[in-house]
Amino acid sequence: MQTSVAPPLGFNSPSSIAMAFQDKKLINNPNDVVTEFIEGLIETYPGLQYLDGFPQVKVVLRADVSGGTYDKVAIISGGGSGHEPAHAGFVGEGMLTAAICGDVFASPPVDSILAGIRAVTGPMGCLLIVKNYTGDRLNFGLAAEQAKSEGYKVETVIVGDDCALPPPRGIAGRRGLAGTILVHKIAGAAAATGISLAAVATEARHAAEMVGTMGVALSVCTLPGQVTPDRLGPGKMELGLGIHGEPGAAVADLQPVDVIVSHVLKQILSPETNYVPITRGSRVVLMVNGLGATPAMELMITSGKAVPKLQLEHGLAVDRVYTGSFMTSLDMAGFSISIMKADQAILQRLDAPTKAPYWPVGVDGNHPPAKIPVPLPPSHSTKIDELLGRPAQLNEQGHILEVAIEAAANAVQNLRDELNDWDSKVGDGDCGSTMYRGAAAILEDMKNYPLNDAAETVNEIGASIRRVMGGTSGILYTIFCKAAYAQLKASTQSVVTSKNWAEALEASIAAVSKYGGASAGYRTLLDALIPASAILQERLNAGDDPATAFILSSEAAVAGAESTKHMQAQAGRSSYVSGQILASVPDPGAVAAASWYKAAALAVRNKYQAP
Repeated sequence: MQTSVAPPLGFNSPSSIAMAFQDKKLINNPNDVVTEFIEGLIETYPGLQYLDGFPQVKVVLRADVSGGTYDKVAIISGGGSGHEPAHAGFVGEGMLTAAICGDVFASPPVDSILAGIRAVTGPMGCLLIVKNYTGDRLNFGLAAEQAKSEGYKVETVIVGDDCALPPPRGIAGRRGLAGTILVHKIAGAAAATGISLAAVATEARHAAEMVGTMGVALSVCTLPGQVTPDRLGPGKMELGLGIHGEPGAAVADLQPVDVIVSHVLKQILSPETNYVPITRGSRVVLMVNGLGATPAMELMITSGKAVPKLQLEHGLAVDRVYTGSFMTSLDMAGFSISIMKADQAILQRLDAPTKAPYWPVGVDGNHPPAKIPVPLPPSHSTKIDELLGRPAQLNEQGHILEVAIEAAANAVQNLRDELNDWDSKVGDGDCGSTMYRGAAAILEDMKNYPLNDAAETVNEIGASIRRVMGGTSGILYTIFCKAAYAQLKASTQSVVTSKNWAEALEASIAAVSKYGGASAGYRTLLDALIPASAILQERLNAGDDPATAFILSSEAAVAGAESTKHMQAQAGRSSYVSGQILASVPDPGAVAAASWYKAAALAVRNKYQAP
């Protein structure tokens, strides 16, 4: 059973969504905000460069590091953009060696992470510091495995410092929040001494286990180019939120900062949840972090109230205080508090010099070239690419694939606004936009798909998705296509049969479940695809013609997506949202999956019935 934080006086359940509004933004095209941010960062701070791979590859790195000759452990982190100065602002000697930037609130793609690893990793290897979000874990995990296969030494440390919600949290676990910045600093200082990868990873893991964080918001953040609902309303605040605009644990009447700080400190240091091993007499480090629109005055007030409460009410020795904006949530008003148990070794790492611009420190030196080429893998073959391409003449299977793919992609594009609206209630509000990008890439790339070869076509769809789709959806659909491709390639028949397609769907579902961790009832896209797969196999085994079996299975997919309204999420960002909010909308990912599946089924049926 899900429990919520114990609120101070005046806390209420989440309020209804108020009037929507769109904030003014000093931007150009909303799709270019991340690349233009990186360009401005590089112009501002000598010592930083970026890889010349825009818009797919968005990597900021130290200009004084070359992977082939770097003689220390490289420290690499990253994630979705919108949290500036994290992560790119913490690249510099003594901290991060490279930062991988995803789109706003979307995990960076595997190719970007690999590019960063190849650019800065030398013989000593690299440490990936990953915030505990499903998309980040999947993308960084796949990149780590690929890099290892290329001969790189890679270790990974997952940071989950969220103290807002008590366990259990399903498979998602505790979110990675602003405490991650302290782990960056400790790992970077350790690496600068020249110690081994294993030793650096040990220090980083220890630091991650010592820190806890909780956030408070006075407003909802606005994604560039989107309309954001003010779900709080006047005179309200939200506790226990993440950094992607997802709803918090409780909505309350605005309280004096003294009351808010007391509640947050008690939650982080609660002996019942035991999130951090901090007891009376411990030495600690305090970080007060602005979420993007909080004035320095209010952050300093918060720090000024937190220190004596830690000392007098909790019996702790506060050895260091860091106040500023370290990991934001676009233009959200509010703050988070991080508390780390400190010892002399941790303090030594935190005090070590760094040139990372937003720790902050001064910068010096000449400005090197702003960008350098994206490094290629050790061996790169174009032989396969040369063999693929659209056939001069499509066979029957090619025609059917063409209409099915086109119908599926169009259906997803038509759902963009509806999916975004649902996702704004249960996630970070970009499901429709993310799926739209994938569908647009598929429609654009279709002219080069080898449609007479079903397996290779599925593989190419996966490549299109991987190129443009960020976040968890992008990596899961790439895994989906890779598994289907492998299953179809295993067939010895020259023509793919309906049974082969059913087996490929089953293999794809198994792969997504294996790597994503979800299964039936977790309120994900699998709740649409699992019943569809079951009905498809059942009807084919009963002797139905393939088109009819496909249609019946698509109806099961639609019903499965609708049933997610009655499920408690156990995976992804929805697992942090209350059941009351979840019951008002279906899972956007499941609806998207049911939509493209049904559109493809209808297109196949119409093609079969065409004279």
